[in-house]
Amino acid sequence: MEAGLRGPTNLFGHPTDEQLIELDQALSQWDTDFNKAPVTKIAFGHFPMSFSAFTESGKSIKDVFLKHSLAAYLCGHLHTRFGKNLKRYYHRTVQEPSLSEHYYQFNMHQGYAIQSNKENCSEEAAHIEEFWEWEMGDWRKSRSMRILAVDDGYVSYTDIDFRLGSKSIIILPTFPIDSRFMQRSFASRDFKCHIMGASTFDTVRTLVFSKYEIVSVSVKIYDSRPGTLEVVFDSEMKRVDSNETRGHMYLVPWNWKAFEDPSPNRYWLQIEVMDITGDTSVSQLRPFSVNGFSTRVSWTWKEFFVMGIQWASVYHPALWCILSLVFSLLLVPQVSAVVFKDHFTYKYLCPKGNQQTLLKYLVGGFVWLFVELARVVLIWFLLLAYVIYLVVLPWLFGHPITEDGNLTYMTYKGWILKRPNSGSEVVHAGTPDVMVIVLPHFCFVLLPTIVILAAMAAERTAYREHYLSRSGKKKDDYHEKSRKQIEHEIFWNGRWIRKFLCLLCLVVLWKHWKHCRALVKAYAMNPLLHSPVYFFYIPALILFAIYKTSSI
Repeated sequence: MEAGLRGPTNLFGHPTDEQLIELDQALSQWDTDFNKAPVTKIAFGHFPMSFSAFTESGKSIKDVFLKHSLAAYLCGHLHTRFGKNLKRYYHRTVQEPSLSEHYYQFNMHQGYAIQSNKENCSEEAAHIEEFWEWEMGDWRKSRSMRILAVDDGYVSYTDIDFRLGSKSIIILPTFPIDSRFMQRSFASRDFKCHIMGASTFDTVRTLVFSKYEIVSVSVKIYDSRPGTLEVVFDSEMKRVDSNETRGHMYLVPWNWKAFEDPSPNRYWLQIEVMDITGDTSVSQLRPFSVNGFSTRVSWTWKEFFVMGIQWASVYHPALWCILSLVFSLLLVPQVSAVVFKDHFTYKYLCPKGNQQTLLKYLVGGFVWLFVELARVVLIWFLLLAYVIYLVVLPWLFGHPITEDGNLTYMTYKGWILKRPNSGSEVVHAGTPDVMVIVLPHFCFVLLPTIVILAAMAAERTAYREHYLSRSGKKKDDYHEKSRKQIEHEIFWNGRWIRKFLCLLCLVVLWKHWKHCRALVKAYAMNPLLHSPVYFFYIPALILFAIYKTSSI
């Protein structure tokens, strides 16, 4: 295995075409006929799908998982830092997916197959390309453990948080399964066509792990239709004696047809266990659907940010949108200043109280900010030169693999590395991982700098107009002004807008310094030697702009 890049440009998993072929072959060996018994396939990996890059030929690991219709893909990387519902259901639809689906998915179950009333029970329709992605908590920080069970093709799990203390009893219901996070499309077909046979549905089953001898295990099913949870099924469960695992299987027959319902979350299941010491434990309430329907669950914004967005696909469109915005803010006002010379001035845009044209003045005032920046030619030219530098030239030099490795450079396309055993051929490594450097610099450093410097240029022009308008007044006129006019004079004479803009400059510089310090530590680089432009251009430009706009 080749050495990977050092952080922070190690955000994505980078499968190769060879690895996908090997994965496909490994999963294909279970497609042979094992007495026609279906094989439940589960894969384990580190990176979630949202942080998995494409191969050089444009293939994705998701396509391999869909081809083999995995039951689940368990991954890490994010763990539970962004939420508890870092789960996502994938399904290959018959129709061509929309353009937006290549970039984001708002709902955890978006793309879930809609089952028709007339289910196709033929063998040709048996293969449904789908799988669940379940992010796991980590043991080192979260002290979290997951127990997974496969029961006649149905995969279920329970998470245990040891930060709340050790547990003497662990309960894992295996059927019926949770309709929120475990239901797959085949369950609906199984319900209507009885592929698994009636025995799969005839009993409620659960695994129980206990430190002490179990005295009783009972199951309760609640009906949420009345608006409150009402017990509709309460029964003791019996232990299966032939079990050889460390846990014990308990089951109880039930009339599963009585729980048929089009609502996937009407009925809720809970298991209660008591051991010989009198300690009682109950499982979490979970909805179920014997019809095989899925309960839709929405992400929080943080969960959507890390699970719903396909960052490998988003990086380049986002980058070019930001670059288009930056060039527009610099070039369009310059053209406007030349073509509409008399229209974008302080006096022309100063509102005269006409409410019908207020929107016009607001839009014109926003454009005027950048027109004033364009009139400060030297600052405008330095900003444009820096943007061109970021697009054309290297951002920084460093050691992206090891401190003793070769010194190389990074552009917005990635780190330039020589391909092993290929002579002088180079590759852009770390794409789209470099987005953690590129996009924050554009969004939180460059764009705010352009806006703040434009506001400084506009403030200088407005203050000059104010100063010139008052310079011809008599001194006695000052005592004849109203209190409101006096406060207005004090506000302008103190140039409080400029002071506030200088404070914003400090915020931008602090953000830039924090980012640069992280890069120095990450890639063993010397700012003066390896990246003087990236590190010092923006601070020097801000200081020069503050000096340039200080006088009128």
